[in-house]
Amino acid sequence: MMRKEFTTALSRAIAHGKGDATANILSDLSFLLASEDAEECAALYREASSIRDAECGRRMVLRGLVEFSSYCGNDCRYCGLNRENKNADRYRLTADEILESIALIDAAGIRTVVLQSGEDGCDAAWLASVIREIKSRHDMAITLSVGERKREDYALWKEAGADRYLLRVESTDPTLYAALHKSRALETRLRCLDDLQGLGYQVGSGIMVGPPGQTLDHIARDILFFTTRDFDMLGIGPFIPHPDTPFRDASAGTVALTLNTVALTRILTRNSWIPATTALGSLDRDYRVDALRAGANVVMPNFSPVSVKKKYAIYPGKRCLTENTGACAGCMGRLAQSAGLELDYSRADSLKNPLTPS
Repeated sequence: MMRKEFTTALSRAIAHGKGDATANILSDLSFLLASEDAEECAALYREASSIRDAECGRRMVLRGLVEFSSYCGNDCRYCGLNRENKNADRYRLTADEILESIALIDAAGIRTVVLQSGEDGCDAAWLASVIREIKSRHDMAITLSVGERKREDYALWKEAGADRYLLRVESTDPTLYAALHKSRALETRLRCLDDLQGLGYQVGSGIMVGPPGQTLDHIARDILFFTTRDFDMLGIGPFIPHPDTPFRDASAGTVALTLNTVALTRILTRNSWIPATTALGSLDRDYRVDALRAGANVVMPNFSPVSVKKKYAIYPGKRCLTENTGACAGCMGRLAQSAGLELDYSRADSLKNPLTPS
């Protein structure tokens, strides 16, 4: 039997998502995040899924991922691509190699590509030329995920045809952010998010769940931050320790807390696109279907060349590293069916603006 305190906190969280602010929302969110009771979690996930279905449709949207560079100038303490990792096997795809992967995404019928890299300082004009070439060849949305850059770079890429940008905030607490990111400041990340939204990108953000030093209160405040910024997409995955980082001996983020975070993010943000992240599929089993049942609605099959997939090692144990490029797209129907969702190959643009096609 569910605790009365749980049902009360969940009711207030639902009301907050509808715009009825409550004074106790932070404590309510922390309380809900902490639940490990099977009946309570099931109720939380049912509510999240119901909101997703009503606001976004009962569908699982596909985005084709191309990880085009593993070089990075940052030394984030949790990431295997950090510049201090001398064991990292670096690579950078050529424009032609990127375009070959995108042709496979198009052939699979997927209408969105996600171009992701470490913060390798790639030439802004070069990436703009790649974006223009993609747009000239294919009718698809382009999402970039290449980190913190100057506003002028973001503007150039938007003008070239980029539609969306992913930049996870990781934590909205300045002290925790500094502990996770050596020589980096939260204010810079927030400035980039401001620039991107100001330039008219559809913007995605998100957090890791469970890195060293993170508390339930941190996560609750992050979820509330999401509601104030009206992000179009929110990525939430567990922290997984990498053996070649300062956090090598830390405990991984738990699946239970990650799923609770996904569900509460859905309940409060309502119509954001929320992926069932690859990190959730890279643990002792594939938990992506659990995330879909908890309110997520996006999956990003990897179309990077098989020769480089293993080299993009943000965390260990990443799934689908040996399959031929794009082969995992064939598994998507089964994944959607397992979660009771329809497979959606469309662009699935932002639902935050009713004038934007979805």
